[in-house]
Amino acid sequence: MSRVKRGVTKSARHKKVLAQAKGYRGRRKNTFRIANQAVEKAGQYAYIGRKLKKRQFRALWIQRINAATRAEGLTYGRFMDGLKKAGIDLDRKVLADMAMHEPDSFKALIDTAKKNHSQPHTVDA
Repeated sequence: MSRVKRGVTKSARHKKVLAQAKGYRGRRKNTFRIANQAVEKAGQYAYIGRKLKKRQFRALWIQRINAATRAEGLTYGRFMDGLKKAGIDLDRKVLADMAMHEPDSFKALIDTAKKNHSQPHTVDA
């Protein structure tokens, strides 16, 4: 049985990892073992970051919508409730963009939401 020498395969694998570690500091960029660990950890952070990005953008959109609606005397929750009852089906990304770049049309949405939002009934004591 002939012996398998791994020179070409090994160097190709090392080269690939070291290319991914380009720009890292210290031995993380040029020592395979340390670069391999760094690249693996970077991949884990990137995977987690892709999930967090979605959460963070949704939170940002909600904050922007809330700020714009509170300026008109309405809360975020009541605004969204009013839009839902009016049958307006816009997502938060679009609403936040409208609040920033098209304040006149966003004001029209706020007026619609105010008309359609049902105020809670208070019981007089």
